[in-house]
Amino acid sequence: METVKRWIADWKFPTTVLCVYGFFSTVKPMEPFLYLYMNGPDKNLTEAQINNEVFPLWTYCYLVLLVPVFLLTDWLRYKPVVVCQSLSLFTTTALLRWAYGVPGMQSTQVFYALVTSCEVAYFSYIYSMIDLKRYRKATSYCRSVQLLGYTTGSLLGQLLTSFELMSYNNMMVLTLVLTSIAVLTSFFLPMPQHSMFFHHKHTAQKAARDVGEHEYGTGDATEQASGSAVSAGNRLAIKRPEVQELEVGKESCGKVLLRLLRDFRECYSSRQLLYWSVWWAMATCGYNQTVNYVQILWEHVEPQNFSSYNGVVEAASNLFGAATAYGIGFTEVRWDQWGELALGGFSGLGGATLFLMTFIDNIFVCYVTYVIFKCLYMLLITIAMFQIAVDLSMERYALVFGANNFGALALQTILTAVVVDKRGLGLDILSQFTIYASYFSAIAVVFLLRGLYTISKIHRNKKGSTPPVENEPPDFGEHRF
Repeated sequence: METVKRWIADWKFPTTVLCVYGFFSTVKPMEPFLYLYMNGPDKNLTEAQINNEVFPLWTYCYLVLLVPVFLLTDWLRYKPVVVCQSLSLFTTTALLRWAYGVPGMQSTQVFYALVTSCEVAYFSYIYSMIDLKRYRKATSYCRSVQLLGYTTGSLLGQLLTSFELMSYNNMMVLTLVLTSIAVLTSFFLPMPQHSMFFHHKHTAQKAARDVGEHEYGTGDATEQASGSAVSAGNRLAIKRPEVQELEVGKESCGKVLLRLLRDFRECYSSRQLLYWSVWWAMATCGYNQTVNYVQILWEHVEPQNFSSYNGVVEAASNLFGAATAYGIGFTEVRWDQWGELALGGFSGLGGATLFLMTFIDNIFVCYVTYVIFKCLYMLLITIAMFQIAVDLSMERYALVFGANNFGALALQTILTAVVVDKRGLGLDILSQFTIYASYFSAIAVVFLLRGLYTISKIHRNKKGSTPPVENEPPDFGEHRF
């Protein structure tokens, strides 16, 4: 009994439970075939209804829910939000199976927006339960398990459809069973005693947390099942001496919001962080739109009786994307010098893949270019996260991460309202992807110019620099944290 108690109290127990939850909440065999399911005889919706009426609702609801859920996640100390996420996922799956018509499918998007807005609780939970020296390892486990879940679900869905082992309706029931395991698992998570903002730890060496040296660990990049992102990751582990907890403090909502506002201003006063964050928001917006609507494009390119390989493509894109993100951690490149040029160049390649996907009437070219597009995004988002995390404490990194994703979602909402929604332009799928390709091309031009300016400025500074005076402290230029 004592051994069991010690194991439960150890970091391995919450990490194991969270990994089990992460796996079963991401195994979704129907996800690569969601458009085919809605467009087929089971739901009998038209392409225009799915494209211009159903899918846009997720973006709007996600934008409304993101900030309140972000604050509630910390105030409620994570576990209740993880449970809420599992229940919302179960409800989404049940509605997909038994609801009908445009209103029924729109209701699935509302609940799925709640699922994706609660994603922040998944990794924040680790921070509250596990010591920082083990945070990198635990985060790696949880991200890897999520990737395994996405890949397993995609391959399982492909096998079930290719060999006609299950109908789409029965696959939804299977997904519901897998989701119910995630719901049950979420209740076994221990309740955290502190959080980053509202219930934070007071320590004898609190200042060391914010000014200590930093060590960076790169994790796997996984795209959100909803098209939420995500997917490349970079988590911050802070080198610091062991500290003694004095108490668990609680702060009022007003004080927390003022502190967040102050930290927000200080973080974005760094021009380098601001430029990388602008790319993050812009590129993530375009990436999410592409992933959300690509199934409609595939069906447009090769409609009706074609044997769909969507599951294999999604699995391959996840694996290759994660491998790309992992490999970038072993490259020796001065990203502070060449990073913006890389953002521009690879964004341009991403735009080129979208143009190919749109105008070449071959489904296999569409599949290949989609995998390349996802790999390029995973590569760049990993670099961006790495650069942004420099000199940020865990709390500030979480704030910047949330702010950048909110910016991406705000841009995505504007793009959806203008381009996709039937109350806006209500464009067809080919016109939409032409705009997305042009959007990435515009990002490429902006950051190529910015990258060339940065490199020329560095070279000018090197030519005009003089040897530092002995005992004179160096000038670091940018604001440091």
